[in-house]
Amino acid sequence: MSAASRTPVVIIGAGPVGVTAALLLARRGVHSVVLERHQDVYPLPRAVVVDDEVRRILQSVGVHEEFAALARPARGLRLLDARHRVIAEFARSPQGHHGFPQTSMFDQPELEHLLRDALANRPECELRGGVEVVSVGQNADGAKGSAGPVRVTFRRDGSDEDEHLWADAVLGCDGSGSVTRDAIGATWEDLHFEESWRVIDVRTSRQVRTWEGAEQICCPTQPATFMRVGEDRYRWEFRLPDDQHLDGPDGPERLRELVAPWVDLPSDASPGDDFEVIRQAQYTFRARLADRWRRGRVFLLGDAAHLTPPFIGQGLCTGLRDAHNLTWKLARVLQQGAAEGLLDTYEHERKPHARHVIRVAVAVGWAMTGGQDRAAALRRAVVGAACRIPGVTAAVSRDLSPALAAGPLIRRRPRLTGRVLAGTFCPQPWVQRDGRRVRLDDVLGDSFAVLTAVPPTPQVTAVATALGASTIQIDDLGDDGTLATWLARGRADAVLLRPDRAVMDTVPIGTGDFTDTAVWAPLLHTARHIADARPVPPPRSPTP
Repeated sequence: MSAASRTPVVIIGAGPVGVTAALLLARRGVHSVVLERHQDVYPLPRAVVVDDEVRRILQSVGVHEEFAALARPARGLRLLDARHRVIAEFARSPQGHHGFPQTSMFDQPELEHLLRDALANRPECELRGGVEVVSVGQNADGAKGSAGPVRVTFRRDGSDEDEHLWADAVLGCDGSGSVTRDAIGATWEDLHFEESWRVIDVRTSRQVRTWEGAEQICCPTQPATFMRVGEDRYRWEFRLPDDQHLDGPDGPERLRELVAPWVDLPSDASPGDDFEVIRQAQYTFRARLADRWRRGRVFLLGDAAHLTPPFIGQGLCTGLRDAHNLTWKLARVLQQGAAEGLLDTYEHERKPHARHVIRVAVAVGWAMTGGQDRAAALRRAVVGAACRIPGVTAAVSRDLSPALAAGPLIRRRPRLTGRVLAGTFCPQPWVQRDGRRVRLDDVLGDSFAVLTAVPPTPQVTAVATALGASTIQIDDLGDDGTLATWLARGRADAVLLRPDRAVMDTVPIGTGDFTDTAVWAPLLHTARHIADARPVPPPRSPTP
């Protein structure tokens, strides 16, 4: 048995979530070892959709320009009836709140290669492929939730010898069959959706009828999903009866019938070079949520923590949000001695968000497959009528990613105090810096930041200094007015942005100070510094 070594963070799984987590940690100087079963990127397509918030996360790890070259913006989502008539349309903007197209189509293996290339250029990261993790265990203290070290036991391909790594923290990004989830004693909560679907990825030079967005066919007998993924790449998903298969001698004819609403294939020919089936796979779409996401210094991310039906394209997005939320907190604990309670906010903030996304996906799945009776037809008609009401479709689209749950780092107050911004994400317009047009986050950096519409008071400056936050007046940014409008609507003179760009605290108009430092500062170990840095008010004159 080999001797064990020690590393700050071990990440189990080198999919997009695991590698993104490693890159986010590396940007904060935290070293990690990523353990992956496979030697290389899995070559077949899986996830095909990300939103503008996730594009912003890819910006934060430095691959957004390369990703833009391979991504294809999409127009949104349409719900169609069995005759392919539009029930509802959820349009997506080419310029979303986060500064990117609200929906982008892509090929997952291409994204994974981009992320791994970035990982290879970071000395803080080590990727070990061909490694199977056998167990994850904490010492007695760690099992009780303290900061005790974690032991990860693994085996290399072709070896029966156990090897060990000791880590200050372990991130389980190891998918739905997670060893990490078992290790922390987590179990699935069933959110009541389970269906078997056939996923078909195709490359074709034939003319395909598409509106350049995703289409969901709401038909109880044969629901389907269709989307254009790339220049010549398309995906269909069909829920087929158990007795129908696309394999065997009748498979090509059945496939021709299924795709006929979108593309014409000759009835006397099998799919060939001009209609290449890259992959066919049978998937069981499930809706599940782990009952716990953390034990001690072991965390669950991505499919290890939640399973989302694919109908709104949020499965991978939800996992990347997990990584963005957790990594800055973990880095602050490991490097700056922040309170262990800071890590409790990960599950508190992310779990309700994931639950919401899953429920929306289940609702869309229900709309697609919700029965054959007259009531089901009426329900679909009601959906269509509701979505023709001005503002409804925009609200539904916006609520795919709601504000983070209130808690120590998200302090909500009534709108009159400006705290409505707390838990939401700062918009990202184009700004001017040193004569160049750049995105806002390129100016803000990787840490906390204060955005202010007025000259900062000594109190605001003290908070920024204690957090190591940059303080930026929006008048100096030369944006298109987005930031000033956003602050005014929130009735705030300034906001304190977390490293993940969520609003943590605000300065209500005319008050000159953040008002919740007493709540969040102890978690970040900044309370003493803020108190010391703030100016002492002059003594009151004695009453005559």
